[in-house]
Amino acid sequence: MKISLRYLCFLLLGLLAVTLIAACSSTVNHTRVTSQKPQDDGCRVVQHTMGETCIPQNPQRVVALSQETFINGLELGVPSIATVFVPGFPFPEYLQGKVSRVETVGTYDSPNLEKILYLQPDLILADSYYSQNIYNQLSQIAPTIVLNVPFPPPSWKDQLEELARILDKEDVGQQLINNYWQRIEQLQQALGLGAASPKENRRHTLKVSIANTSSESGIWSYGEKHHSGETLKDIGLQRPESQKGDFFYIENISIERISDIDGDVLFFVSWEREDDKKTLGKLKQSPLWAKLNVVQRDQVHFVGMHWHNSDILAINAILDDLFKYLVNTP
Repeated sequence: MKISLRYLCFLLLGLLAVTLIAACSSTVNHTRVTSQKPQDDGCRVVQHTMGETCIPQNPQRVVALSQETFINGLELGVPSIATVFVPGFPFPEYLQGKVSRVETVGTYDSPNLEKILYLQPDLILADSYYSQNIYNQLSQIAPTIVLNVPFPPPSWKDQLEELARILDKEDVGQQLINNYWQRIEQLQQALGLGAASPKENRRHTLKVSIANTSSESGIWSYGEKHHSGETLKDIGLQRPESQKGDFFYIENISIERISDIDGDVLFFVSWEREDDKKTLGKLKQSPLWAKLNVVQRDQVHFVGMHWHNSDILAINAILDDLFKYLVNTP
């Protein structure tokens, strides 16, 4: 797998993009600040991938070094004062009106340690893929937790549960997951899954494809291990043969193999960058695109980057799309 797509995959898990920078009008004053070691009183020892750390009982100045952690923390009731950003990407529609302004501290692969120090956090939430090598430096600034997020990442449920455990919000995390399963059951009933007669159960045979195209990695499709594929599997929907299996995604699908993304329904993900729009435009002009059964039956649905992401708001936005396009109900 190419590093470029792997890099983008992580960056887009909870994308807030440049809008986060624009939302922060204040200029950071890089006055030297002395790092303060965590106080022993009132802290709680938690286990994580780098060992154990004593963190505040009720952290008030959290810095999240991944945006899915930032968003999940927000939904768990522990908002962050700062997170990382990705330059060049538009603000995701599924986050509009749900994310307030927040300071930014650099990019995923290059967080600004000086700026983090200036913010005087009482807790830093990092992940094992990007931040493991700078754990010691981060720990000198504030108590630091390294979450278990390698590549490919674990299930979105596992990520949410781990963060909820770290933040002592397990009840809230479980309620978020319970709400998800309730929506899954409602969707199954609306689709007729489990119905008595084959006619009523016809949607159980739907083959749902998920694909994307980008200027960096061409055409690619999502497997059952991806967060969107995991959601389809929880519902019981079928996948095209090329998208079955325990894998995250397949990249650089040639135009000659574009039939691999065919299905009864195709959810085509858009990152909405100008280069990606041009790449998609060229793809749609191809005669091989026009030959896809799903195109001929007008069953291609162009959806936002939430289909790529793993935070709880993105997962619920995927369910919204499934209700909208497969059931035609809110």
